[in-house]
Amino acid sequence: MFRFLLSRRWVLFGLFVVLLGALCWRLGVWQFDRLEERRTENAIISRNLDAPAVPATQVMAADRPLPEQRQWRRVSVTGAYDLADETLVRYQTRDGQPGVVVLTPLRSAQGESVLVDRGWMAVTNDPTAPVHPPPPPSGEVTVTGWAVPDQGGEPDEFTPFDGEVRLISSRGFTRITPDPLLQGYVSAQQERPAPERPLAREGPPELNSGPHFFYGLQWWFFAALAVGGFVYFAYAESRDRRRRG
Repeated sequence: MFRFLLSRRWVLFGLFVVLLGALCWRLGVWQFDRLEERRTENAIISRNLDAPAVPATQVMAADRPLPEQRQWRRVSVTGAYDLADETLVRYQTRDGQPGVVVLTPLRSAQGESVLVDRGWMAVTNDPTAPVHPPPPPSGEVTVTGWAVPDQGGEPDEFTPFDGEVRLISSRGFTRITPDPLLQGYVSAQQERPAPERPLAREGPPELNSGPHFFYGLQWWFFAALAVGGFVYFAYAESRDRRRRG
């Protein structure tokens, strides 16, 4: 009754279904692996967010990227802001309001520099309009915040041009700052002394599991659908052959 499955057409069809089902199954496994990775990352970030502040040089370094185990660790650094290299991060919308992030290097007393995200401020819809961020505290200041990894992108997106960038990455400032520059940046949460006009602070990252669970189920459903479709078509072919006698 099912000898037709040995025909060339059905053998090729069966091989295609097997390969398609295996691919969908493997993609589902990959999504669940990503889910476990995401949960592990969230646990690390959650622990680092609640940890007491340590000197930035214990977490960040000039000769290596910020390690994953130390991302979003609370750090502190003391030094003076370098307003000559202050940079605006454009296209930072909040609740539909256009804005910029103010990025200012801080030269520490130990001889290193670190990029500090001082916060967000609203701007007009006109990208050519001048932006005048409120000044940071003058003289020596202690910044406490989170150590954040560099954002990925193309060099022209994070290399300052006319005092502006689109992404935050210390890689774009290594040739600008005269001192060794710690990789990553500090998202400021507190400054002592406090600025006269504080900017809106950046919040912590969202610690959710993302869409990986549902994507994994979706890929497994596709695998089951491929196998089920093959079985259905084989049954339909067998039924038609019986009717034709």
